[in-house]
Amino acid sequence: MALFLVLTVAWMLAACAAVPMDADASSHSMFTCEPITLRMCQGLPYNSTFMPNVLNHYDQQTAALAMEPFHPMVNLQCSQELRMFLCALYAPVCTEYGRVTLPCRRLCLQARSDCYRLMDMFGVSWPHEMDCDRFPDCDEAYPRAADLLSSAADAPSAESPGAVQRDYGFWCPRELKMDPDLGYSFMGVRDCSPPCPNMYFGREELALARYFIGVVSIVCLSATLFTFLTFLIDVSRFRYPERPIIFYAVCYMMVSLAFFLGFLLDDRVACNAAAPGRFRAATVTQGSHNKACTLLFMVLYFFTMAGSVWWVVLTVTWFLAAVPKWGSEAIEKKALLFHACAWGLPGALTVTLLAMNKIEGDGVSGVCFVGLYDLTALRWFLLAPLGLDVVVGVALLLAGILALNRVRMEIPLEKENQEKLVKFMIRIGVFSVLYLGPLLTVLACLLYESSHRHAWDTTWVQERCKEYHIPCPYQVEQSSRPDLVLFLIKYLMMLIVGIPSVFWVGSKKTCFEWAGFFHGKRRKDRMVHNSHQALGCPEPDFAQLLLREPSGPVVRKSCGTSTQGTSTHASSTHLAMLDQPASGSTSRAGSVRSGPSRSSGSSYHDSLHRNRDDRFTASSFRAVEEFLPYGSLPRLKDQSQSRLCSNNRLDSPSRHGSTQRLEGQSRHSSVRDLSVAPQAVHSVPGHGIHMVLEEDGPRA
Repeated sequence: MALFLVLTVAWMLAACAAVPMDADASSHSMFTCEPITLRMCQGLPYNSTFMPNVLNHYDQQTAALAMEPFHPMVNLQCSQELRMFLCALYAPVCTEYGRVTLPCRRLCLQARSDCYRLMDMFGVSWPHEMDCDRFPDCDEAYPRAADLLSSAADAPSAESPGAVQRDYGFWCPRELKMDPDLGYSFMGVRDCSPPCPNMYFGREELALARYFIGVVSIVCLSATLFTFLTFLIDVSRFRYPERPIIFYAVCYMMVSLAFFLGFLLDDRVACNAAAPGRFRAATVTQGSHNKACTLLFMVLYFFTMAGSVWWVVLTVTWFLAAVPKWGSEAIEKKALLFHACAWGLPGALTVTLLAMNKIEGDGVSGVCFVGLYDLTALRWFLLAPLGLDVVVGVALLLAGILALNRVRMEIPLEKENQEKLVKFMIRIGVFSVLYLGPLLTVLACLLYESSHRHAWDTTWVQERCKEYHIPCPYQVEQSSRPDLVLFLIKYLMMLIVGIPSVFWVGSKKTCFEWAGFFHGKRRKDRMVHNSHQALGCPEPDFAQLLLREPSGPVVRKSCGTSTQGTSTHASSTHLAMLDQPASGSTSRAGSVRSGPSRSSGSSYHDSLHRNRDDRFTASSFRAVEEFLPYGSLPRLKDQSQSRLCSNNRLDSPSRHGSTQRLEGQSRHSSVRDLSVAPQAVHSVPGHGIHMVLEEDGPRA
C-alpha cells in the first residue's frame, strides 16, 4: 500500500512538472514567388511577392482587406513614403530562401508623421504591428539594390520558375481563430481551435458513430445500474475483499451516463456555434468557459480514473486476503484509506486539468474529455495513470492467485472448501480478464492515436489548405487518414469495461433476492442471515480458512463458540453443558461426563431467569441465544410469548421433563465430542455456561 501511494504521488508530481505543453508542431512549406495582385502596390520597382508576409497574412486577399483603412490616405497623397511603406509590409519583395527584408525605421517615421493628422480625421489609428521601433535603424530606400537583383533572379518565368522556401508551420485560418482571452490552442498555434464536429470524418460517419456510442452506453448503464441496485438490496452480502467491485461499478455507471448525455446533447456542448458575421466557423470547445462542457468533463474523467483505481484497490484486497491471510474485518479497517486513494487521486488530477485549462470537446461522442487534440496531455493524464494502474493491479493479482493456488495444493481442506476455493480463483481470473482485455485495448488505441496524430493533422492541412487559404504542407513524409473503426473500438472498450461487474454478482442468489424484492417478502435464507447477525455470528469468511495451521483440524463456527464436528454436535454440547448445576467447582467437561444423574436438581430451563411472576426475562433469552441452534430459538421465544399471554406458571416437574427430553436427544453425542476434544470447550471462556452463572449468582 505504501509503495503504491509513493508511486502514485511521484507520478502526479512528474505530471505537474510537465505542465508546459505547447510543443511546436511545424511543417515545411514551399511558396513560389507570385505576381503582385494588390491594386495599391501595382507599378512598384518589383512585381513579385511571397506569402505569408511579415504581418502574418497568408494570402494577398487577406492583405488587401487589412490595407483598406489606408486607402483614403494613399489617394490623398498625405506622404510620398506611405505607399511604399505599406507595400513593403503587406506585399514584400520576393528574395532568396530564408531572408526577409524589412523597411528602414526612417521610412516608417516619415510616413506616420506626414499622415498623422489625416488619419486622426478619418478615425484610423496606427496599428501596433506597424510600430516603428520594430524596424531596423537604417537610411536606405525600399527595396534595396540587392533585393532587386535577388528578385530578378528569382522572378517567375516560363523557363524556370523561381521558388522561395521558408519554414512557416501551421497557420491558423481566419475561420478557426478565437478570442485571445479564452486560451485556445490547436496544432501548436495559440488562439486557434479545431473545426467541429470533427476534422477527420464526414457527417454520415459521425452519425453512425454517435448512434453506436449511444446504444453501447445504454447497455453499460443498465448493467452497472443492476449491479449497484443488487448491492442496495443486500448491503451485507458484499463484504471485503469484493466490496470494491460495487464502487467500480458505480464509477463506470457514471461514465456510461456521461456518454449517454453526450449522445442526447449532440454537438451543443462539444462545439462552439458558428458566427458567419464574424467569419467564424463551428469550432471545438476548449477550456472551462463552457459550464456544461466542464461538468461533463469532470464527471467523465473523474469516474474513469476512479474506476481504474478501484480495480487496483480490488487487487490489493485480494492480495491481503490471500498472501498475509487477512480476514474481512481486518481488511475493512483499511476502508478509509481505500476511499481516500480511490476518490482523492482522481480528484487531484481533475482539478489539475481544470487549472491548466486542458478540457477539449469531442466531436465524435459529444462529450468533453482530455487528450483529444493535445498529445502531451494525452500521454501524461491518460496513458501514464492507466498504464500505472495496469502494472500495479496485474502484479498484485498474480501474487494473490499464486498464493491461493499454493494454499489449495499444500493445505488439506475439506472437499466443499476445495471446490469453493477453485470457484473463487476462477471468478477472479474471469473478472480480471474481462477488465484487463478492454482496458489494454483502450491503451493500445490511445498509443496508436498518439503516434499517428501528426500524420493525420498534416493530411488534413494538405486537403483543406486551399479552402482555408493557408500554406500547404511541403515534403509530406507520410499521408494518412484515421479509420472510424479505431475510434469505435476505443469508445466501445471504454464503456464495456464496466460490464464485468455483472458477472461477479450474477448468481442464483441474486435472482432469488430480486424475486423476493419484487414480491415484497424475504427468502428463508435472509431470515437465517438476520438471525446470525442478531446472535452475533459473523458471516462465513473464506479468508479465515487460510489462517489455520496446515496440520490443524477443520473448525466450524457456531454461535458463540467453535468446536469440532457438525453444528448439531456443537449445539448438543452447549445444551449438555447448560444442564449442569451452577454451583460445582469442577470443570465443564467433568460435569458433562458425570451423566444424567445430576439433572434433577437444576435443569436447562432453570438457567433461564424468571421474575416474580415466574416469567422468562429478556436477559434469559440473551444468555441462551449464544448456545441454541438457529431453529430452536424462534420456538423457544414463541413458547415464552404464549406463557406471557396466558400468565400460566411453568411448574418444576414440567421443566424437569423438558430437561430429560433434551438430554435424551443430545447428551450422548455431546459427551462423546467432549471426551475426544475437551480443549474445544475451554476455548470460549467468555461464553457458555459462565455467562449464565454470572447472571444467576447475584440473584441466588
